[in-house]
Amino acid sequence: MTSRALLLSHASTRATAAAAFPAGDPLEPRGRAAAAAARALLPRADHVLRAPDRACHETCTALGVDADPDDRLRGWDLGPWAGHTLDEVAAACPADVHSWLTDPGAAPHGGESLDALLARVAGWLAAPPPGRALVVCGPAVVRAAVVTVLGAPPAAFWRIDVAPLSATDLRGGPERWTLRATGAPLPGQDA
Repeated sequence: MTSRALLLSHASTRATAAAAFPAGDPLEPRGRAAAAAARALLPRADHVLRAPDRACHETCTALGVDADPDDRLRGWDLGPWAGHTLDEVAAACPADVHSWLTDPGAAPHGGESLDALLARVAGWLAAPPPGRALVVCGPAVVRAAVVTVLGAPPAAFWRIDVAPLSATDLRGGPERWTLRATGAPLPGQDA
């Protein structure tokens, strides 16, 4: 059966506004308002899923949708780096950051490696819900899905930017996904 997954990145948080690693932050007021304004723009969906993360739950609440949490869609575990910017972490431990950015199997932060994130998201893509799914998740999960669908090397992950409330449209299904659009605003939403 053909599936369609519209991955919607959660609305902005303090971490996204500060370009910091997520730390379970709530939506900032601007993000909550943007999600509420996008409520009327949501496409029809047979299934609505979300990451268990706070920002994803709050985005769904602001959008007015009831979504089932799926742990495979959870945000990237970056251990004690959470809440800090890349510049802060690089100043404190430059060798660790270099390892993390150049070796997809490295997890100097004690959390999840890029390889592990990619494998987790690939596992979700291997068993999607049938029909149309709206999936509210964090930007790292969206980036991992794009890398997986394209069959790109892990290093491509670092070249993808995912803005808050941007949509990535995947069509097909296990082992035959295609990328229709990524980084797009919801139809009718200003870019």
